[in-house]
Amino acid sequence: MPKIVDRRVRREEIAEALWRVVRRDGVGAATVRSIAAEAGWSPSALRHYFSTQAELLAFAMEHVDTRVRARIESTHFHGPVREAVRLLLEQLLPMDAERRAEAEVWLRLAAGAQGDPAAAGWLRRAHDGVREAAALVIGALAAEGELAGHRDAEFETARLHALVDGLTVHVLTAPESMPPERVSAVLAAHLQGLAT
Repeated sequence: MPKIVDRRVRREEIAEALWRVVRRDGVGAATVRSIAAEAGWSPSALRHYFSTQAELLAFAMEHVDTRVRARIESTHFHGPVREAVRLLLEQLLPMDAERRAEAEVWLRLAAGAQGDPAAAGWLRRAHDGVREAAALVIGALAAEGELAGHRDAEFETARLHALVDGLTVHVLTAPESMPPERVSAVLAAHLQGLAT
């Protein structure tokens, strides 16, 4: 009887191998050959699932997006709106080993993909995902009267998006100066400030 192979699972295994290579050796080392070796496959077997390196990188970024969305969907946000939206934003930030790995891989892949037209789509989707979360937060605050009337929701969405991106870079580059409890405090202070 022929072996049944779940194509999605195999592609995810390859994406995880790519993550390990990038985290350990950098984006430049993420070749078809090195990723295949990391996954324990031959390069030709890997090409069966991804015909180009650009396709593999795009899938790896989609895999990050899928993981983040699944984590958000499985988290129960309750309590005061400011607390709930702070917890939502923390799902996007590198505050534990899993989220740190996601952020490191995203940052390295994004830096390595600058100027690559094939990467423009997944870079835009990653950007839009964070912006979507920021817009959701600002909308929830406004609906609960936690956004001061003089504040422009579009501007505050952009500002919150920039804060999340900035916190991500700070945590990755200077983790000793931005531990998780400080990240939470910065987010809480920002959200409180939006009400005044």
